[in-house]
Order: sequence, then C-alpha cells, then structure tokens
Amino acid sequence: MLEWLKDNLLTIGILLVLAAAVIVVVFSLIRDKKKGQTSCGGGCAHCPMAGKCHQQASAAKK
Repeated sequence: MLEWLKDNLLTIGILLVLAAAVIVVVFSLIRDKKKGQTSCGGGCAHCPMAGKCHQQASAAKK
C-alpha cells in the first residue's frame, strides 16, 4: 500500500488540487445563487435559454 502511494503521490496531489478547485467553484455558485446573482448578463436577445432562465420575471410582468 505504501509503495502504491509513493508511486502515485504526484497524481494524488494533482487530484486533490483539482477537487479543491471544483469545490470552491461549486460553493461560489451556490453562494451567488442565494444572493440572487447569476452569470447571466441579462441580455436575452440571442440566448437560446431566454424563455427558461427568466420565467419568474416574465411571469411577474404578465
């Protein structure tokens, strides 16, 4: 077991760094979602998801 860890130490280190980066991004997205912020710029003219992401705003206008 120790030999395997020694042989794969670099790979394990890279995996841990990537996993930490993914966790930070996910928590950042969750925090922004709770604050009401999104990555959407709000310009829906050419967006294929225009009818999906702003349903609440468009429903409130009706």
